[in-house]
Amino acid sequence: MKLPTDHPHPLVRRLFSFWAPTERSMRGWAMASVVVNAGITVTGAGVRVTGSGLGCPTWPRCTPDSFIPVAHPEVSPLNMAVEFGNRLLTFLVLAVGVACVLSALRMRPRRRSLVLLAWLQPVGIVAQALWGGLVVNTMLNPFTVGMHFLISSGLIAACWVLYARAGEGDAPARRVTHRDIRRLGHVLLAAVFVLLVAGVVVSGTGPHSGDAMASRFDLDIETVARIHADIAYVVVGLTFALAFALHVNNAPRPARRAALALFAVELAQGVIGYTQYFLAVPAMLVLLHVLGSTLVWIAALRVVTSLRTRSPEAAPAGHSPTAAHAAV
Repeated sequence: MKLPTDHPHPLVRRLFSFWAPTERSMRGWAMASVVVNAGITVTGAGVRVTGSGLGCPTWPRCTPDSFIPVAHPEVSPLNMAVEFGNRLLTFLVLAVGVACVLSALRMRPRRRSLVLLAWLQPVGIVAQALWGGLVVNTMLNPFTVGMHFLISSGLIAACWVLYARAGEGDAPARRVTHRDIRRLGHVLLAAVFVLLVAGVVVSGTGPHSGDAMASRFDLDIETVARIHADIAYVVVGLTFALAFALHVNNAPRPARRAALALFAVELAQGVIGYTQYFLAVPAMLVLLHVLGSTLVWIAALRVVTSLRTRSPEAAPAGHSPTAAHAAV
């Protein structure tokens, strides 16, 4: 019987590469998971800024009587389509997560670290879907909506670590630069996470609640926006300090490039943030800002993983028995 990994078309072979995984294909699936989780984070913001948060007013059904969109007198067909479309994307994210698990399980030799990291994805996606039901049932309470975003950020972190670890061995982590510089990288990552939390508070206080019936945090928008900006200044300052320290200490090129990339993304995000503030927060710029915050998070994760390495000798990067089929 001919396996999909023997198919003459390269796209088909890649789609089924989880059945005959190599280190390269394992990293490819992990990166695909980073992309789809980032994508559904942005489309989730699209649901909010289009006022489609209750486009499907029930969960898990779209309407009280149907799992798929049907005409409803109190809901716009467009809003229903936007919300239902975002729900459908969950299945794509789950499919990629399952592919990561299968790849990790079929790798030879099997690496327990990759299996555990890969399982975080389908488990986290199911938990995220259940939390999405809580978001609907609480009528888009800003706390549940904000946690929805932060859970996605956690899933992105798990996906990125899987991507990084798939290209390493399982020996203890070994820093590639001075100890204090690596600590600065960890402080920077923590500051970026605080920045994300502050952004969630701003989003839960300002406009674009997802529906006219949704509640808001009872906070002064000017104050929370100013605090968010102040934290952003701290993050940019830490990033500049890290990039400068890496340059002065002649750190490996991947680490220096990662820090500079993060700095560039932060500057672009700052431009978007100030523009949306002075233009009264238009919906399109909110989408770009959510995309920017997701990219800042991914870039910060990349910085931290670039500051250490793990020896491949501890866990030789082997190929599965059918790796030859995947490489054809």
